Formats: sequence, C-alpha cells, structure tokens
Amino acid sequence: MSTDLPLQGKIALVTGASRGIGRASALALANAGAHIVATARTQSALESLDDEIRQASGGSATLVPLDLAEPENLDHLGLAIHQRFGRLDVLVHAGAVLGPLTPVAHIEPGVWDRVMKINATASYRLIRATEPLLKAAPSARAIFVTSGRVARPKAFWGPYGAAKAAMEHIVRTWADEVEHTNVRAVLVDPGQMRTKMRAEAMPGEDPSTLPPPDEIGPLMVELAQADLGLPRANVSFAAWKSSGTLVSA
Repeated sequence: MSTDLPLQGKIALVTGASRGIGRASALALANAGAHIVATARTQSALESLDDEIRQASGGSATLVPLDLAEPENLDHLGLAIHQRFGRLDVLVHAGAVLGPLTPVAHIEPGVWDRVMKINATASYRLIRATEPLLKAAPSARAIFVTSGRVARPKAFWGPYGAAKAAMEHIVRTWADEVEHTNVRAVLVDPGQMRTKMRAEAMPGEDPSTLPPPDEIGPLMVELAQADLGLPRANVSFAAWKSSGTLVSA
C-alpha cells in the first residue's frame, strides 16, 4: 500500500456528502485513494463534489441521491454496493438534520418524527444494510459523526440531542457486537465547525472564529486506515487536533 495513498483501492461510503463534514470527509478519503460512494439529497451538489474529486486527485465517485428520511432507500443502496463492489471498506455517516430549536413542550410530532428518522433510525438502517458489506472487506472501519449535545443537553436542542443520543447508543451496542470481527466502529465529535448546520443553530456567530470542515479530513483518513486500531469510544476532533493522536473522549 502506498504511503501517499493509504486508502488506494478502498471503497468508502459517505452520507451527507454534499456539504460540510460529509463533503470534507469524501474529498479527504478520495485524495487518499478511496473510491467514494457519495450520498445526499441534492444531485447537483453531488455532481459538484464529483467534479472536485476528479480535479483534486483524479479520483472517482459513485453518486447516489437519496433522502435519509426514507430509510428503505438504504436497503437499496446496500444491495447496489454489493452488486457493484461486493464489499465496503469504509463507512462515514455524516448525514444529519438540525431541526427547529424549540422548547420540548412545543415540538410538533411531525418535526420530532423527521429528526428521529434522519438522525437515529437511518443510522440503524445503515448499519443493517452495510454490515454484510463491511464484513466482506479485509478490515472495515465505520465512522459516525456525533455531537457534544449528547453529553451536554441544552435548552431547545431536544429533538437533535435525543436523536444523536439514540444514534450513539446504537453504534456503541453494534461496536460491542462486532468486536471479534474485522469491523471496527467509532464515534467522532467534530465540535463547533463552520458548517451550514452550525450557522442555522447560531446565526449571530462569526463563522470565521470556527474551524472549516476540511480540517477534519485528515482525522477521517487516519480513522479509515486498516492498520490503525480504533478506540471503542468517542474521538474528539479538538483533542486530536491539539495532540496529534487519537484521544478518546
């Protein structure tokens, strides 16, 4: 394996790949040699990502427009990856939705259902659809983007925090279940980043004070490498950036 392209020949699925952390992860993994299976709702944004991957690294991508609010789409995605590639080496689940920030007593049932579908249910359906593919790879890595709101609840963040907490529990449970296989799973807390979701949550914040999403790319590449063991806990981007090593949060 080339040290310049540590993920050469690997197949990497990235959700939420059209923007923010998902896009930055897809670009970084492609630059490291992986073929990207990129999913997001917007076809044009995926095409823009594909153009950037080709221009930056000469890499390639398979574009799959889908809505995580319709998790049965993930079953079809798993089947398509099996038919085309037969395996999955890397999974990065960055797709998520903020939902409205509102008091718990004011949450509309439809809003609650959508946030839970996208941030929690889709995570379980993604695991269900990709576990056989990950097990078919020599050494697979699954990376799920979480949030500090799980450990630090805050007023008005109820649906988002609850859904991310559910996702964390599912991922940790699954990580325990596959401990003695070739699959390793990890949760990554990116902290405060210059993303569209952050701007929606904090419209008065100066985005220039926050790190851009592309700074998390090297961490994703490091976590995706088969020769690196993954901690069975959250990995903090801030701690990794300051120390240069994988530090469990």
